[in-house]
Amino acid sequence: MEVHRTVGPGHLEAVYQECLEIELKLRNIPFISQPRLEIFYKEQKLKKYYVPDFIVYNEVVVEIKAEQSLSKVDEAQLINSLVISRHSTGLLLNFGEESLRYRRFIN
Repeated sequence: MEVHRTVGPGHLEAVYQECLEIELKLRNIPFISQPRLEIFYKEQKLKKYYVPDFIVYNEVVVEIKAEQSLSKVDEAQLINSLVISRHSTGLLLNFGEESLRYRRFIN
């Protein structure tokens, strides 16, 4: 909420990514920024990988959006990252609206 309050809506997703990274550091919250997660198909590792925006406290997958509203595709992206990362909790944050919108997902 602090990032949205300070920066406001209308910026690119990458701006919010960097600001949130700074805010997490200032609050001493452990996180991994843009980790590369391996993807498998029939037990074979793919050349492609998935990159969520953050994994916080080594438990919560965080996806950032900067759109007018969240879509089912955004939700599916977070759900897929939960499955791939084998984490059970995810947050989908949308900085693109007047007020910060968020959805919590449990896998």
